[in-house]
Amino acid sequence: MQPSGGTHFRVWAPNRRKVDLLLFKPSGETATFPLEAEAEGYFSGLVVEATAGSRYKFRLDGGDSFPDPASHFQPEGPHGPSQVVDHRAFQWTDANWPGVSIRGQVIYELHIGTFTPGGTYQSAKEKLPLLKELGVTVVEVMPVACFPGDFGWGYDGVDLYAPYQKYGDPDEFRGFIDYAHSLGLGVILDVVYNHLGPEGNYLTRYSDDYFHREQTTEWGDAINFDGPQCEAVRELFAGNAEYWIREYRLDGLRFDATQSIFDKSREHILATMARRARAAAGAREIILVAENESQEAKIARVPERGGYGFDALWNDDFHHSAIAALTGQRSAYYTDYFGSPQEFISAVKYGYLYQGQRYSWQKKQRGEPALGMDPTAFVVFIENHDQVSNSAYGKRLHQLTSPGRFRATTALTLLAPGTPLLFQGQEFGSSKPFIFFAHHDAELARQVHKGRTQFLAQFPALSSAEMRERVPDPALPATMELCKLDWSERKRNPQMLALHRDLLRLRRSDPAFRLQLLGKVDGAVLSSQAFVLRYFVEAGQDRLLVVNLGADLHLAQAPEPLLAAPEGKSWHVLWSSENPAYGGSGFIDPDGRDGWRLQAESATVLSPIRGEPQKLDSI
Repeated sequence: MQPSGGTHFRVWAPNRRKVDLLLFKPSGETATFPLEAEAEGYFSGLVVEATAGSRYKFRLDGGDSFPDPASHFQPEGPHGPSQVVDHRAFQWTDANWPGVSIRGQVIYELHIGTFTPGGTYQSAKEKLPLLKELGVTVVEVMPVACFPGDFGWGYDGVDLYAPYQKYGDPDEFRGFIDYAHSLGLGVILDVVYNHLGPEGNYLTRYSDDYFHREQTTEWGDAINFDGPQCEAVRELFAGNAEYWIREYRLDGLRFDATQSIFDKSREHILATMARRARAAAGAREIILVAENESQEAKIARVPERGGYGFDALWNDDFHHSAIAALTGQRSAYYTDYFGSPQEFISAVKYGYLYQGQRYSWQKKQRGEPALGMDPTAFVVFIENHDQVSNSAYGKRLHQLTSPGRFRATTALTLLAPGTPLLFQGQEFGSSKPFIFFAHHDAELARQVHKGRTQFLAQFPALSSAEMRERVPDPALPATMELCKLDWSERKRNPQMLALHRDLLRLRRSDPAFRLQLLGKVDGAVLSSQAFVLRYFVEAGQDRLLVVNLGADLHLAQAPEPLLAAPEGKSWHVLWSSENPAYGGSGFIDPDGRDGWRLQAESATVLSPIRGEPQKLDSI
């Protein structure tokens, strides 16, 4: 919309001779406004009659009409008319909000449609104080770009600029963000720039040059970021990254599956989007996070060192080692992990485990050197939307392993120097699964269901005909309903909630776990399932995190210098995963007079004190 009134429209349709704006009036009448042809294939025009709330489509060459490729809202879904949005109308209250930087953050991933029974921005907003109380600092919202159907994960979006109408209107999304800021919570949005969904994608009606025909992804044709007429394509996507930061005051973006974004341009499109997103933030700080299965470390390096300027990368290696250790699963993409103590130590110290070595599952090298990168650059987790859904029935990890092992690995995740991420409901031991769901028409729904069963068949245990028949149908409303959190479980599972809350408090309050500095943590293997991490702090205030995922272990001899207390001090139990408050069986001081005794399936934090060890102090 224009400050002086009316709305200026502009659309790229290089293969069209004529483009008209069709304005749908409340009376039911349709007004037609021809747009003027510009250079480089654009058509534009100012329409005084179009105001906030006006609905419209573009008619191409006098024939069919289609939604705006850069629509800011689709109140009737991706097949309906676009709606004019006045981005100046919302009254923000966060004028002094400084934004967020990556250091010190605890990320919480949620899906608006299943986070609450209501499945809206408004109902999700009501739960934000609970996340603040937990110790979360940044909320990561799964994709909201408009997608077809009554429900879905959001990764098949087709209107990049238009928030999904079933969750609420644009100002309700702004209200969610504004309220989060008032609580001191940042909000980042998951964005998908590697493909568009198969239904409701009208880009090719405007130009065939939006996609590469010779370059494909697992979801179809790749986006044309470096081929003929790519400039307008790059502008649509780079402008979208800028748009979310500027118009919705988001605190950053999480980029989905960046290994499927192909670009040989002088400046990679990811670097372009990072640069423009930061410029849109102005004085505010934002964080940019990438998922990258290929583990291209350069994404999180500064441009001066040949990087793309992102802040962090999802560390799947950490997750895969945890799954191997906690469940024994070593098939499909878990094949190259043992879940060994050394893997955990290396992941804590160096981030990615695969930094160029051969990866047998893919029969090729995987990763780039990442030694020397800041620990904050690696997002660590034991649950996220993908990984929960990739078990047989979308079960949560605490349902697939023992309580002790889960508590111990939770401690490792939340006290590691990386950037921790929790998935919705993880903090209170949600029993609700997270299964793939997507609402499409009948034929496409059948194809999606078939594709899902084929994907899961990479796991031998899920490849039988019997198991394929049991894969929940993504198109059924019941599948999505199964995934909605039951918030009464938060009250029914106080021990699990206390575990996460206390660990995050310890992370926030203790300098050893707050530092997140490169080279300040070292580790040693103590047995085939036990290890120690030492956090180095000035003035002899080091911390030990001792993790034992196996049976009780007695080390009568402990020839490992990392276990030695600072001079003149002895180790004192600061925190234990076996505390009865968390459902544990009680704990002991592992540094005994007859050597070290590590309880089975436990994690223990030790701090140094002068003199003899004392009882556990409350944190």
